[in-house]
Order: sequence, then C-alpha cells, then structure tokens
Amino acid sequence: MSDQELEEGQALRLDFKKLRKIASGQADVIPAVAQDAVTGEVLILGYANELALQTALREKKATFWSTSRNELWIKGLTSGDFLELLEVRVNCEQNSILYKVRPAGQGACHTKEHGKARSGCYYRRLKADGTLEKA
Repeated sequence: MSDQELEEGQALRLDFKKLRKIASGQADVIPAVAQDAVTGEVLILGYANELALQTALREKKATFWSTSRNELWIKGLTSGDFLELLEVRVNCEQNSILYKVRPAGQGACHTKEHGKARSGCYYRRLKADGTLEKA
C-alpha cells in the first residue's frame, strides 16, 4: 500500500501495532497531542521524549520525537508550518501531554489538499460501513 493510498484513501487501515512498535524501540516517549488553542481542533498526535519537551519549552514551538526516524522533530522546521506553543498541559497519570498551540503557517498536517497543508491530521470521518470520507 502506498503512502498516498494510506493518507488520502477511503479504505480503513488502522495501525493497531503502532504502540507495540514504539514500545520495542529505543526511545522512551509519551503521547503528545497538539490542539489549536482557539478552535479546539485536534491537529496532531505525536510522541515526545524529555528532549522534545525541553526543546518545545525553550523554542516555544510544538516539538516531537519522530519514532519512525528516531530524531527530534520541531513541527514546521522544513515546511514552515510551525505550531507556536502557548501552553503545555499534563494528564492526571502524567503519561501524556497536550500542547495548546497557535498554527503559524498554512496548516499542521504533512498531507496536502490542493497544494495546501490541511489544518490538522484528523480530516477524515469513519462511516458506519467502515469506509472513510472527508470530514
């Protein structure tokens, strides 16, 4: 299956093994969600390690640890679609964080629609028949 088919298609192919892959990897990470502080839209779910969190706080930009590339990822560094960090929240069990952000570019998702980054990664809705449609 191509990345385009996965990222743009209407067939549901959830990766239920993702957390197992992350758990067996080298990095100690927690889920990190980026949410638009004004609209409340959930933009991205990524992962953060201590370095990513410290970098986010210092740079005032949403920062993640890329589990696929095993490297620090400051969102927007290559695309220009930064997420300005306004606040960091910690959940009750202290095993995930929420970045409250202000988008400072065209969008937050790495996929494009008509050449422009989508506002967030959650742009498809699951229908009752198990297929996807644009939200």
